[in-house]
Amino acid sequence: MTGETGSAPLVGIIMGSRSDWETMRHAAETLEKLGVAHETRVVSAHRTPERLFDYARTAAGRGLKVIVAGAGGAAHLPGMAASMTALPVLGVPVESHALKGMDSLLSIVQMPAGIPVGTLAIGRAGAVNAGLLAAAILATSDPALAARLDAWRAAQTASVPDSPA
Repeated sequence: MTGETGSAPLVGIIMGSRSDWETMRHAAETLEKLGVAHETRVVSAHRTPERLFDYARTAAGRGLKVIVAGAGGAAHLPGMAASMTALPVLGVPVESHALKGMDSLLSIVQMPAGIPVGTLAIGRAGAVNAGLLAAAILATSDPALAARLDAWRAAQTASVPDSPA
């Protein structure tokens, strides 16, 4: 999948299972609204380790600039991806049934020194913010994207009413 621009993907969105798409689609939708080309893949740290290895090792060479990784439960995907690439990796904890995503959050945020993962909020909010943060990272060297991001933020601000009634 590529963004609205139709160009080569700049952001990779990966998730540990198809069921994570319900959360991670919000990152993709945010990038689409901003016109950022991206790709989406199911890459499980535990069930498809070779796929993870290949994905992370080839990401930069394929033109990706940022990876957004969503995972639930033990949530090893973001950290394992970060251990195999120098690209920024943004981790999105997917809400789990047993512990409501706290297990995922703690697994992602507690990376050892030297392997950074930018960790976002649990669930939809984290996925949206991961898309926005990925766009902000790219916008540091893309003035047109910076303008689109500024416009998105201005529209968000304008959409907040002055009164609750």
